[in-house]
Amino acid sequence: MAVFALRFDFRNPTFAGSSMADRFTAALDMAEWADRLGFASIVLSEHHGSDDGYLPAPLPLAAAVAARTRDIAISISAIPAPLHDPVRLAEEIAVVDLISRGRVSIVLVNGYVQAEFDMAGVVTKDRVRLTTETVRTLRDAWTGKPFEFRGRRVRVTPTPFRESGPPIVLGGSVEAAARRAARIADGFMPSNPEIWKFYRDELVGLEKPDPGPYFGTGTAFVHLSDDPERDWARILPFAMHEANAYGTNMAAAGTEGIGGYFTTHDAEELRESGQYRVVTPEDFVAELAAAGTHGFALFHPMMGGIPPELAWESLRLFEAKVFPRLGGGEEQ
Repeated sequence: MAVFALRFDFRNPTFAGSSMADRFTAALDMAEWADRLGFASIVLSEHHGSDDGYLPAPLPLAAAVAARTRDIAISISAIPAPLHDPVRLAEEIAVVDLISRGRVSIVLVNGYVQAEFDMAGVVTKDRVRLTTETVRTLRDAWTGKPFEFRGRRVRVTPTPFRESGPPIVLGGSVEAAARRAARIADGFMPSNPEIWKFYRDELVGLEKPDPGPYFGTGTAFVHLSDDPERDWARILPFAMHEANAYGTNMAAAGTEGIGGYFTTHDAEELRESGQYRVVTPEDFVAELAAAGTHGFALFHPMMGGIPPELAWESLRLFEAKVFPRLGGGEEQ
């Protein structure tokens, strides 16, 4: 059976007409729904100071999701490590890991949005050093033993649910990030799949196990609909908002286009990119069947500010017309 996941980032532009409180309520309801259907994971993202309210604090939300679910994994993807105090981060992750009974995982990145570094008072050129320091600090902290941190002796308690804490995965988009992940992390999540080869090469050179070819997935959005033409028009403003919000920040950082995001005001260009798709349940089932054991779908139901009620329309179609045809229950 294919594998499914949910993602939330809580963009809420003013034109969406939804309250942020309603979005949080809907997300927790959706998390409970996904857990009941056997989804593999829930992914929570992080950015700071965004005009549209992008989620700045995923760990409290992860704790709320953990309290509402029993089995589903909870991934924080990704945490811009240089923007955080590493000791405080270690404490908060340990608590969430305990609440979830070991279901939380983390992806650390260097960060790329200059405004966030300015807001945090962090110098951009220090970001690699700070991310490396964070990896080392988390590992030291989760032993529960005293250790040296920036010239002082500290100790983090309680320790996580898992003895060594959650695996530490690094994200990145360039060769140097891939090779760094091989040296210091437990895994790598590339935003550019082309650099996976450097991660494998570094692991092999270090005589570590070869993870094999990259089987990760992209960031493409899918919305299920019985009338794709009608619903493309409904999701278009939100797709345009997300594409341009990410695209603008990535262009400033010199990474526009990586992960499928770019700036545009042309609806047809956006649709033809394949980054945003509206498909029928029948076509979606056919796609998953063709993918076989590698079938995977990451639902981002409230992408770009999609109102909760429209997001639920897609998820309900999945439950009624897709899930049963994949062996998950009776078709409604």
